[in-house]
Amino acid sequence: MADRFEFISTTDKPALLAFSTPEWLDAVRTALSELGYKVHTAATHGDFLIRFSQIRYQIVILEELFAANKIEENLTLKTLQNMPMGQRRHATTILIGNSFQTFMPLEAFQQSVSAVINSSELFLLKQLIEKTVADQTMFLHTYREAQARVLASGLK
Repeated sequence: MADRFEFISTTDKPALLAFSTPEWLDAVRTALSELGYKVHTAATHGDFLIRFSQIRYQIVILEELFAANKIEENLTLKTLQNMPMGQRRHATTILIGNSFQTFMPLEAFQQSVSAVINSSELFLLKQLIEKTVADQTMFLHTYREAQARVLASGLK
């Protein structure tokens, strides 16, 4: 875990990954690195929670079966789903698995994530990540603008 104490600067784009399938992890890590993200990998559910609570990750990508045999057993996903929106809204969250159709909004909504991607489409991952981040940024633009105004007015 060489990246455990890695310094994150204000210009970095931190990303957090939670995968049990090594091939998928490598594909996602490569795509994010090519997009300029500083990638951290969680080895366990506890490791994920520690990392997620310490850094405001711009993007979080997890496998539907991370440290689980069924999606219902994925404690990391359950924890994210049950977090208040204010704690997780800073991150674009993508869920990857065999049981999803890529970019099905109702499946993403049902899983409380920004997007779902079928693992058979990992060859398009870089483009899918870019689209998801752009969509999320556009969707939350007004919210983030209002939040910034409220914070700025409270500081005066």
